[in-house]
Parts: sequence; structure tokens; C-alpha cells
Amino acid sequence: MLERKPRKDRTEVTFVLPADTPPGPVSVVGDFNGWQPDTHTLTPRSDGNRAVTVTLPRGSEHSFRYLAAGDHWFNEESADAHDGVNSCVRT
Repeated sequence: MLERKPRKDRTEVTFVLPADTPPGPVSVVGDFNGWQPDTHTLTPRSDGNRAVTVTLPRGSEHSFRYLAAGDHWFNEESADAHDGVNSCVRT
């Protein structure tokens, strides 16, 4: 799930997954972090989910995927679009 908070010239995008699906650590990897794993690792929230927030420029589009333990890559089902193998988020 994606949550957005618009700001003056940027948007805070929060990437949210259930606490244990998939099990183990998960990070969001995309063009906004140079496709570097572990840069944005999801952490537990008080509601039982895991999340990480990334600040992106308003009016932009970014490709991303999730990377879980065991080199398991997967997409966000509720993404704004998909460009081949990646999910896309629009701000």
C-alpha cells in the first residue's frame, strides 16, 4: 500500500506492507535511491504493519520494487502503474 502526504514542493510517500508478508527484512528499491538495497528498509509501525517514508519531488514518477530476504523481488499491487517488471509511483 502507498500513502502520500503532499508538501509544498515535495511528496512524502510511505511504502506499507503487512508485518510478516513476506517474512524477514524488506526494503523498497528504486530509481530514487539508485536501486541500492537496504537504503530504505521497512520498519515496524504501531498498527502492526511495516513502513518506510521517502521524500520525492512533486509532479514526478518513479520506478520501484520491493526486495525481501532470499533475493525475493516483488511489486506493489496498488502501485499507480507498472512499467514492465517495476511498479511506478506518481507524486
